[in-house]
Amino acid sequence: MSIGEFDLIAKYFERPVRQAVLGIGDDCALLQPTPGMQLAISTDALVEGRHFLSTVAPERLGHKALAVNLSDLAACGARPLAFTLALAMPRVDERFLTGLAQGLFALAGQHGVELVGGDTTAGPLNLTITAFGEVPPQAALLRSGARAGDDVYVSGTLGDARLALEVFRGGCALPADDFEAVRRAMECPQPRVALGLALRGVATSAIDLSDGLVGDLSHVLRRSRVGATLRLAQLPRSAVLAAQPEALQRLCLLQGGDDYELLFTAPPSQRDAVQAAAVRGRVAATLVGCIDAEPGLRVLDAHGRRLGELGASFDHFKS
Repeated sequence: MSIGEFDLIAKYFERPVRQAVLGIGDDCALLQPTPGMQLAISTDALVEGRHFLSTVAPERLGHKALAVNLSDLAACGARPLAFTLALAMPRVDERFLTGLAQGLFALAGQHGVELVGGDTTAGPLNLTITAFGEVPPQAALLRSGARAGDDVYVSGTLGDARLALEVFRGGCALPADDFEAVRRAMECPQPRVALGLALRGVATSAIDLSDGLVGDLSHVLRRSRVGATLRLAQLPRSAVLAAQPEALQRLCLLQGGDDYELLFTAPPSQRDAVQAAAVRGRVAATLVGCIDAEPGLRVLDAHGRRLGELGASFDHFKS
């Protein structure tokens, strides 16, 4: 016999809370931020067929649902505290729920963040998480702080998630091991929380790369009222992507979404501090360009020539 909503919550999602004042079981959760800190709040929805494929393993879906919210907190330099989950699904599938909870709580445990509430209902499969973090006053990393002369950095490598999507779409083929590597990048992104914390007081602006490098950097440029020049050859990529045709590499690097790496800016005087932050964050930080006073985004090829049409980033209502 299928279990009901409240038994489902108790069995798969209710956990004792250690940081929150009150967790699951009442109409509201109660959080107690550290005195003097500001709350950072992020919400993301994942919809089947739009943000993930029906073939994704439930463990990976649970991981990704939380990871994309933790990535937003990382981009603001916020320490994660707690999160809520709103889950809609066509029917109760206990195998699916077991895997989903496993992936969700495994990542939550890595970052010391706890589930404190949410909702469940019948409907098309989608997950909406709201994550709460804290950051000292005036310390949050924002999109609006980039200044002319700043360096532009990205963490990790870019483009593998888009490469996996191209394989799913039939646009290219990869050997099994290479496909699994890029598929893992798409389905199990790693939120750069430790790097975001280490960049407080070092970076002048930051954003996480969810919708593609061109589009996400454009948000920073717009909010900061500056321009930028990037060098395509300096964009970090995996060996799998580097082995692909140049046009496919360019598509994945510039327009590919779902990387969930951090893009950030910092003055040249902070280059040593940036690399020290990368060491603390246990991820590479690569210098890929600079911020210009002249508005607009310019991308140069390996010969220093400006690329023409850069393409559009992902848009939920146009893509």
